[in-house]
Amino acid sequence: MLAAAGITRHDVRYQVKGGRWRPYGQQTVAVHNGPLGLAARRWAAVFETGATIAAIDGVTALQHAGLTGYEDDQIHISAVHNHNTDRLSGVTTHKVIRRVSGELGLGGLPHPCPEVAAIRAAHWARSDRQAALILLMTVQQRLTTPARLAVAQRVVRGRTRRSFIRSVVRDIAFGVQSLGELDFARLCRSRGLPEPSRQVVRQTPGGRIYLDVAWDGHDLVVEIDGAQHRWGTAVTFDNLRQNDVALSGDRVLRIDVIGLRLETDRFLDQVERGLADRRFDV
Repeated sequence: MLAAAGITRHDVRYQVKGGRWRPYGQQTVAVHNGPLGLAARRWAAVFETGATIAAIDGVTALQHAGLTGYEDDQIHISAVHNHNTDRLSGVTTHKVIRRVSGELGLGGLPHPCPEVAAIRAAHWARSDRQAALILLMTVQQRLTTPARLAVAQRVVRGRTRRSFIRSVVRDIAFGVQSLGELDFARLCRSRGLPEPSRQVVRQTPGGRIYLDVAWDGHDLVVEIDGAQHRWGTAVTFDNLRQNDVALSGDRVLRIDVIGLRLETDRFLDQVERGLADRRFDV
């Protein structure tokens, strides 16, 4: 870019030697001597990788698109060739075999669309749970839709946890709204329990409410409680809601997300007993 502006290597060396400019890696020069901001560091990562083959990707691309609440200090770059790209500290480069058709936005910092970035981030995550969280947050924050995420999952190739990501995207497409619901859906499936309906709408004297999961014909509802259910007046509203559901004839089982992890079998035993109390067709 400097060359296109008519600035020669000699000019760059002169400015750097004079302390007015500062080099970053082999391809990047800051035309000041202060620290680089976040956007500049992302550009530097792209330049050092190779502007014709690289793009910010994964969590970094999602953060660029507006993702909040997910911490990752690394700058993630994807490159379509096996290039020696780890030239800057704080930059992680991932090789991709090929780009998805039309994945990169036009103009500005090269980056894929959020659904493609989310699938790649899930493949690159350190754990299954982290991968699931990234996928859920991308949809929860409306950076993409479940339908677009499902399409991206079919076309973005990854080397890790393919089956897991496919199952998570399927659950999201069927209406799972939280990580607790996602865990619960997988655990029910592993037990061979019938598939519940998710985000069921009920009209009660207290107004319209949304239930996490329910089994039609069993009069059984399960509410998955995250940490926010213990804050402030949340307990009061949960109690009112549960009472309305119980008075309408449904049995309500409450499972907190920590308990689901620590006492998995005991909670699922209760769900199984609740379902066994009603005749159902699998």
